[in-house]
Amino acid sequence: MKKLWSGRFGKELDESVESFNASISFDCRLYKQDILGSIAHAKMLGVQGIITPEESQAIVEGLSGILLDIESGKVTFSEACEDIHMNIEALLTERIGEAGKKLHTARSRNDQVALDTRMYVKGAVDCLISQLTGLEEQVLDTAEKHLYSIMPGYTHMQAAQPVTLAHHLMAYFEMFKRDISRFGSCKKRTDEMPLGSGALAATTFPIDRAAVAKELGFAALTANSMDAVSDRDFAIEFVFCCALCMMHLSRFCEELVLWSSAEFSFVEMDEGYATGSSMMPQKKNPDVAELVRGKTGRTYGALIALLALMKSLPLCYNKDMQEDKEQLFDAHDTLSSCLHVFTGMLLTLKFNVNAMEKKALSSFSNATDCADYLCKRGVPFRDAHELTGRIVRHCIKAGKALAELSLEEYKGFSPRFDKDIFKALSLKNCIEGRDIPGGPAPSRVREHIQASRKYLASVK
Repeated sequence: MKKLWSGRFGKELDESVESFNASISFDCRLYKQDILGSIAHAKMLGVQGIITPEESQAIVEGLSGILLDIESGKVTFSEACEDIHMNIEALLTERIGEAGKKLHTARSRNDQVALDTRMYVKGAVDCLISQLTGLEEQVLDTAEKHLYSIMPGYTHMQAAQPVTLAHHLMAYFEMFKRDISRFGSCKKRTDEMPLGSGALAATTFPIDRAAVAKELGFAALTANSMDAVSDRDFAIEFVFCCALCMMHLSRFCEELVLWSSAEFSFVEMDEGYATGSSMMPQKKNPDVAELVRGKTGRTYGALIALLALMKSLPLCYNKDMQEDKEQLFDAHDTLSSCLHVFTGMLLTLKFNVNAMEKKALSSFSNATDCADYLCKRGVPFRDAHELTGRIVRHCIKAGKALAELSLEEYKGFSPRFDKDIFKALSLKNCIEGRDIPGGPAPSRVREHIQASRKYLASVK
């Protein structure tokens, strides 16, 4: 098959280079963006008198027919045509004749692929934000059921202070909320239309870039033709957003893996989201959570690959940039599949709130409240901290929790203790006493959930 760029060459491409050079195996995913971009370009060429209205109409109708045929599985792409752009142009010329050869007037594959990739990222952002809002709704629904479910909060993987499961879950809501914001911000920087930049130095034809941008739903035009064809910041930023979101999913999954173990027994995985062992019949493995955790590294790899790809490229377009698509697509696919399966897993989780509260009671998570009790009675915090540490040491030796000591035992450590110490050490009171914005008091978490539902409604 004759190459669309073959005029300069007197020799055919080496057979071994044919596959090496081609990108159609993966950039075929851009067929819709490519066709819609070409339709907008052809309409503009006709309006501007660069091609005749009849030629413009023939091109638009031909491209529309190709789109329908691709989506109904009637088109087989050719590796000899290298990429999606040349495949579609070859199909168009085959169908409508000479007019098809005029489609590429006033554009290059350089600005064409920049356009297609930006359109893809914009669509991918919308899809991921929709998935994230679905996950966020599930987080809110689960948190609302556990406003009073007491559990230990952890630092250094050691039980630290009592919180509620709702407060814990809402920490992840905030992480995913930032992900939604980041993706939205990424879309704003992606939403610039590069077509008209040509290979690097625009075109001498009297094109109307603004009309094309309006047709395709872009908010602005790229300001510099050289930057427009060589920029992949938006793709790198998108993959970064994917990687960071995957990190949040991975942290959540790490906790679910730990919590589902017999050592914690905080949560039970639904059998639809767990697997067994081929050798040990008793096993119920949290493989879904583990796999989401594992796939996080895959998105990190895509991000590093893109950064390394672009780090030494001179202006403007270089063939190296063909390597951006697979990393971009894979990061999108990985996050999308993980969000889908994770949301389903969260919906089916069974939380063992009794085990959570028992752990909070037995791990001295109310020790800080003991120290605060002394502080409120005039003991300097450093002294109160040291004294409470000695009380904890005594409890460990005696095999007791703080609430199991007698008032006499407390007075043996300090006369500042009185019978209200036991009220202060109640886990329920420990949590409700932290009644400040951002705190774990159920009233504050309820407010957080209500505000978060309003936020999600605004995102939709």
